[in-house]
Amino acid sequence: MDSIIALIPTVGVSVLFFFVLRAILRADRNERKALARLERQYEDGNH
Repeated sequence: MDSIIALIPTVGVSVLFFFVLRAILRADRNERKALARLERQYEDGNH
């Protein structure tokens, strides 16, 4: 039982890291989509 309790902080930090990294990657993906859309709009307006 002590070994399971000793793993709780490591598992908790790992789960937190996973969610933070996932949020960062999603934000990056959404930003790239938005920038690509803006660039397309800009190019369409100039041609």
